[in-house]
Amino acid sequence: MTHTHLPVLFKLSRRTPSLLPNYVILTLLALFVAGPLIVLLFNSLKTTSEIGVNPLGPPIYIQFQNFPDAWNKGNYAVTIRNSVIVVAGTVTGVCLIAGLAAYALARLNAPGFGLFSLYLLVGTTLPITLFLVPLFFLWTRLGLTDNLFGLMVIYWATFSPFATFLLRSYMVAIPADFEDAARVDGANDWQVIRHVIIPIVWPGFLTVALVAGLGAWNEYILAYTFIQNDELKTVVTSFSAFTGRFTRDWGLTSAGAIIMTLPVIAFFLLLQRRFIEGLTQGGLKG
Repeated sequence: MTHTHLPVLFKLSRRTPSLLPNYVILTLLALFVAGPLIVLLFNSLKTTSEIGVNPLGPPIYIQFQNFPDAWNKGNYAVTIRNSVIVVAGTVTGVCLIAGLAAYALARLNAPGFGLFSLYLLVGTTLPITLFLVPLFFLWTRLGLTDNLFGLMVIYWATFSPFATFLLRSYMVAIPADFEDAARVDGANDWQVIRHVIIPIVWPGFLTVALVAGLGAWNEYILAYTFIQNDELKTVVTSFSAFTGRFTRDWGLTSAGAIIMTLPVIAFFLLLQRRFIEGLTQGGLKG
């Protein structure tokens, strides 16, 4: 080998650093995420006494009976049905409200839109528990307690500000020429939104649906406060069934948590690529 090839090989070696540190970091992050789920799975197969002695290790005597007992005691057949109804209504309402508001913010130059944007920004930062007491009295007067629709309305107000900001970032990036061309062909505003805006902004709507749906599925304080009827409770309130006066059955609680999270994990894994694309493409624009 001649000496003229040595600088070339030296440059190539300097441009290809080892990927081992990246794999080590990713492995640690994977363990950090998967570790609690593995412990939860272990505890769902133990008795409460065994969890007290061995809270982190695998079960010695596997208790598969925890899952049917948790399903029946937590009334999951009813609470999962109610949560599906609430999630469907929440996603539909948030997409409709946020979609129209985002289109108005992106295209109309009406006075006061700056203040409205500030209002939305404040709405994304204030915790809902700040308004819990007056909201409960108001909902009681309106007859919206023990009502799944009343719970959906609160979720619309909770998730719509973030959804509006996200969808607006998509719509601002759409050239106005697309809409002008559709109007030249005779399309009205609704047809422009339906046939031009929505197909382009579809990843943003999917991201909004996932965020709002997961939020409504996992939300506890509002669901526990505004729903007292056992036949209308959502899935997250099933955990209260595993609590006694002075004790909690941690085996059934862990099994109930597995039952609750499995649909969410499966749904997220199915749509994770579109979810991440929607956040990165829309959330970082405009």
